Amino acid sequence: MERLQKVLAEAGIASRRKSEEIITAGRVQVNGEVVTTLGVKVDPELDEIEVDGRLINQQKKIYVLLNKPKGVITSSADPEGRRLVTDFLPGIKERIYPVGRLDYDTEGLLLLTNDGEFAHLLTHPKHHVPKTYQATVKGVPHGTILDKLRNGIELEDGMTSPAEVEYADVNPDKKESIVQITIYEGRNRQVRRMFEAVSFPVIRLRRIQFGPIFLTGVPRGKYRHLTVNEVKELKEAALQTHKIQKGQ
Repeated sequence: MERLQKVLAEAGIASRRKSEEIITAGRVQVNGEVVTTLGVKVDPELDEIEVDGRLINQQKKIYVLLNKPKGVITSSADPEGRRLVTDFLPGIKERIYPVGRLDYDTEGLLLLTNDGEFAHLLTHPKHHVPKTYQATVKGVPHGTILDKLRNGIELEDGMTSPAEVEYADVNPDKKESIVQITIYEGRNRQVRRMFEAVSFPVIRLRRIQFGPIFLTGVPRGKYRHLTVNEVKELKEAALQTHKIQKGQ
């Protein structure tokens, strides 16, 4: 459920403030009844909303999980002609955009949507939604190195927040290891920079979880729509982490 003036604004009727004036002027009907009270909540997908007797064009909300391949940019355009994440969304006519970013060389779970409020909720720094990665690194970092990552690493843009870190696999022949790391921030190239700071550079990086949502079952380069419950769980996760940070 969303406030009526917000729904009108998102449908392109007018700005939110102007939409409030339209409502109080008695020009809006919801399911055949005139609404003049501000703050009334409606379901934009179920309720029939009219302005001056005409139905508004309500944009259907789209929520997508893409398994982004390596060598693809998280953008809607690229002057260099590289592949875009939107190239992997056949059948989706709506204009959707990424929730946050994944680097060109990073693969895995990427959310896309046309719901600006949803995207803002998940990416705002105050919400600290956890994101989990599998990092293949050169060498085998010992326990004290992992503790440094857990406690926070000093980077050029400041100390990172504590992270959850554990071994996923070790390949002694290749002198490589896979480390699973969960971070609660969204800095540029953060995971790569954290491992570089402890002298274990990343060879391959894949995001496998965003909040309560897992990448499991989605092949590389393919996508699926999020369920209603998954969208709800993501919103709740963002709000819950905000409450925890405030000590509520």
